[in-house]
Amino acid sequence: MNQYGLIGNPVSHSFSKKYFTEKFLREGISAQYELYQLDDIQEVYDLITEKPDLKGLNVTIPFKQSVLRLLDEVDQSAKLIGAVNTISIKRKNGKTVLKGYNTDAAGFERTLDTVLQKPYNIRSLIIGTGGASKAVKYIFRKKGIAFRSVSRAGLKSEQITYGMLTKSIINNYNLIVNTSPVGMYPNIDEAPDFPYQFLTNKHILIDLIYNPAETLFLQRGSEMGAATANGMMMFTNQAEEAWKIWSRK
Repeated sequence: MNQYGLIGNPVSHSFSKKYFTEKFLREGISAQYELYQLDDIQEVYDLITEKPDLKGLNVTIPFKQSVLRLLDEVDQSAKLIGAVNTISIKRKNGKTVLKGYNTDAAGFERTLDTVLQKPYNIRSLIIGTGGASKAVKYIFRKKGIAFRSVSRAGLKSEQITYGMLTKSIINNYNLIVNTSPVGMYPNIDEAPDFPYQFLTNKHILIDLIYNPAETLFLQRGSEMGAATANGMMMFTNQAEEAWKIWSRK
């Protein structure tokens, strides 16, 4: 039986196993999906060797960038993004070929198209600088949306620190996207260190986290009148894109 799974650390928060198990049952697909928590990305080699029926993997924090160096091939869009969240595993004549893709970008784009009205008239602050943020930046560049990243330290051309977030800056950026894991289950009482008091009903908050359905980040934005959306739509769309990749002959 073909096997698929998710690698990351942690993975207990993920709905991936539930989602794919239900999909396989619903569509009559003979396959299994499991969660694999790794301490080091190098352990993926042992995993693939131990499970010869493994045909594909999803990748979550903190490995979306570090996994790149272990892949035999990388899809062009994933190269441009600089992060991988889906791996296809092909075995032929005793050789295993790992190819990386990024389906987060497609998932986020569909979320954006649903949440926002066209033409886009927004500027965005992106909280976090990990692998998920790279997919968000890729879509913003594709759509011509201006953005700045917010991080704890390390100033770069398009990056500022939390301490630099003034009322004036918040007023100039009407879309706030949390790409960090802060607030994710089980740490549901945490939220990014953001000046929520400056938010208004003209702001939109998107959290890429989907567990819990409403993070503290979204709750605080909603209390200030901002519109909010969680990461469930992005999750389901990226999962379906991953399945399309794994199903290719």
